[in-house]
Amino acid sequence: MSGTTSKVSKATALARVLAVIAGTKKHFPNGSLTIGNVAFTEASLVGLFQSLADAVTAESAARASVKGALSALRETNAKVSPVLRAFKRIVLDTFGSATEILADFGLDPPKARKPLSGEQIAAATAKRRATRTARGTVGKRKKLAIKGDVTGIVVTPVTHAPASPPSAAEPTSSAHAASSAAK
Repeated sequence: MSGTTSKVSKATALARVLAVIAGTKKHFPNGSLTIGNVAFTEASLVGLFQSLADAVTAESAARASVKGALSALRETNAKVSPVLRAFKRIVLDTFGSATEILADFGLDPPKARKPLSGEQIAAATAKRRATRTARGTVGKRKKLAIKGDVTGIVVTPVTHAPASPPSAAEPTSSAHAASSAAK
């Protein structure tokens, strides 16, 4: 194993641990080693290394299981949430402010709207009038009274431009229109 500090993937680490286990079984079949003042037999070393390999494998399986569960949760939530919101609206509309029944559904009754004070009403009216003035909006009757004046209408036909400039033999569309108008 190299002494570099680069990050190793879990698959690579697992492969390395399995290679260490295979090498230990091959080259230390019945020996005992002392590592850090602790004596290990070949079987205890292999068992220790195998526990690491098992933990890495179990973590990978758990991670895959979690990803699958999260994906299933997202799909289910996408299907159920709109129906749940609509059902809550139906329950609130049906039972209104019956707090005991709404509590059975885990819902709170809708809060009553707080009445505006006299100052707030005056401020809202002033703001509404200022907005209508700024936008130039008028009511239904004033709209009906407004008539447009149209004089001297000139209709210009829209023609598609040719892909290439017209040759001298072909008359241009304006020359063609002038000759048609002259007739």
